[in-house]
Amino acid sequence: MKVFIYPTNSLILSDLVERFGHEPLAVMQEISKKVQTQGLDSPPLNITPEDPKLGLKYAAVEVPSGVRGRMSLFDPLISKAEAAIIVRDPVVSFGCMGCARTNELVNFLIRSKKIPMLDLDYPSSEEEAKEFVYKISEFLKSLGKEEKK
Repeated sequence: MKVFIYPTNSLILSDLVERFGHEPLAVMQEISKKVQTQGLDSPPLNITPEDPKLGLKYAAVEVPSGVRGRMSLFDPLISKAEAAIIVRDPVVSFGCMGCARTNELVNFLIRSKKIPMLDLDYPSSEEEAKEFVYKISEFLKSLGKEEKK
């Protein structure tokens, strides 16, 4: 199952999702495509004419270009998502998303998809961290069962 992770640049969430046999939907994949595709200029000029159109699908022209740019990266992830893991208030080193308006929009869009979702607070102690990983593992195991039905 394709699992949207939030923050979408969290290597920890990405790794956990893969360990349970699912495909993590992470922004690193989309950036990698942009950086490694032949024919595109070297970063940061590695956009195609279609990229701004994807961003405009979610945000008007008056919205800052950074929001539209980020949304052009998130579009394929949101479109493919079959489940989601959302971590609220993570520390910067866990996977900072950087733009509050984009974060609000991504959260709204993924929640409106009505897909299986696990919502967690970022852990602040060792005991909470163990519970955090346990809840993620149980959620990912349950997705495997739903997929087999």
